[in-house]
Amino acid sequence: MAASSSVARPITGRFVLVTTIAFFAVVISVNMVMMRLAITTLPGTEVDSAYSAGLAYQREIDAARQQNERDWQVHAHIDRQSDGTAAIALEVRDHAGVPLAGLSFLARLERPIDRRADREIGIGEAGVGTYRGRAEGVAAGQWDLVIEGDADGRRMFLSKNRILLN
Repeated sequence: MAASSSVARPITGRFVLVTTIAFFAVVISVNMVMMRLAITTLPGTEVDSAYSAGLAYQREIDAARQQNERDWQVHAHIDRQSDGTAAIALEVRDHAGVPLAGLSFLARLERPIDRRADREIGIGEAGVGTYRGRAEGVAAGQWDLVIEGDADGRRMFLSKNRILLN
């Protein structure tokens, strides 16, 4: 009968070097992959530069205060068709209920989780105090509807609301 003997290989300096290098290569490779994934998913941020947003904060507070003093009534209605077309209608009135004309409005549908899916909707005046616009390729789901109204190049109205489109 032949006896099987298990002879243990001696641990040499070369084995320790190769094992150490292989271990750190795996760790560095995983770190590089995770870093790449983190950098490419950055579009989920709210602002590109927190420093610039902080500097503009007081201007935003003043603009919101002026908007509240104007007390405009802006009613928005948005419908999404099964082909991905979204139509928006705005009815704009001043504090006394008089329709406002001559303004320029821009609407944006912003995805809360991915800025790359955002859609701009150009809005034109359809009548006195009535504004309409359309966007193509709007997917179903949650969106933030941002409406900006300008008069003479100055922002007069800003609204942001979470909506659900079917």
